[in-house]
Amino acid sequence: MNDLVTPYVQVDGRAVDADPLFLALMGGYGHMTAMQIRDGRVRGLDFHLTRLDTATKELFGEGLEGELVRDRIRCALDAAGVRDASARVYVYAPEPGDRTVTAVILRPAVPEPGPQRLRSVPYSRPTAHLKHVGVFGQAYHLRQVKAAGFDEALLVEPDGTVAEGAITNVGFLEGDTVVWPSAPALDGITMLVLQRELDRSGLPWRRQAVRLDEVARFDAAFVCNSVGVSTVSLIDDVRFPLNAESVRTLKRLYETAAWDVI
Repeated sequence: MNDLVTPYVQVDGRAVDADPLFLALMGGYGHMTAMQIRDGRVRGLDFHLTRLDTATKELFGEGLEGELVRDRIRCALDAAGVRDASARVYVYAPEPGDRTVTAVILRPAVPEPGPQRLRSVPYSRPTAHLKHVGVFGQAYHLRQVKAAGFDEALLVEPDGTVAEGAITNVGFLEGDTVVWPSAPALDGITMLVLQRELDRSGLPWRRQAVRLDEVARFDAAFVCNSVGVSTVSLIDDVRFPLNAESVRTLKRLYETAAWDVI
C-alpha cells in the first residue's frame, strides 16, 4: 500500500491538481463580498473594501489593501471583456501567511420581479457579522421556503427576534422611520448605503429588537441586497401594503446613490 505524500483528488472520475487553494475552497474557511458593477462602477465601494479588510484581519491576522482588491476586479473585468457584471471577491489562506484574493465575474443580476414573500425559519448564522463562505444553513432554508412558494427565508433567533434574510437584510417602516433588526446579522452593503443616504436626506432610522410576533404592527417591510431594494408583501401570514410610499422613497434613495469607479 502506497503512502500518499500529497493529496490525490478526483472530480467525477477525473483527476485534478490538489492545489492548496482547491483544498481551501473545499474546506469552506474564507470570506467574500458580492457586488453589482455597471460601466466599471459600483455603489458603496468603500464599504466593500472595509468589509474585506476587517474580515481578513479577523480570520487571517492581516489586512487586505483596497487597491489590491480593486486591481483584482479590474483585471477580471478586462479579461472577461465586460463592464457590467455581478462580481464576487473571495479571500482564502490555503496556508498560514499564504493569502489569496479571487475575483469571479458573472452576468449582471436582474432584480426579482414583484414583491417578496418571506417565510420565517428558526436559524441564526454563526459569526453573523462576517460574510463568510459557510452558507449551508442559509442555502438549505432558502431552498425549503422556495419549494413552499416563498421567495426568501427570514432567519429568526431562538428567542423569537428577527435577524436577517437568508440572502438579504430586512427592514421595517414605522411611519417614515426605518427600523433595522438589532439581532446579530451581516451589515449588508446595500443596507449601509441606504443608511448613509437616509442620513444625507435627514430621514430617520434606528436599530431595535424586532420580534416575529410583533411584525404586524409595522406599516411596511422591505428586503435589500446587492441587487437592490424590494417590497415585502408577506411574512408568514402577515400581509404588508404593496405600494407604501416609504418603501418607494427607499428605492429612490438607493437608485440615486453615487457609483464609485473601481
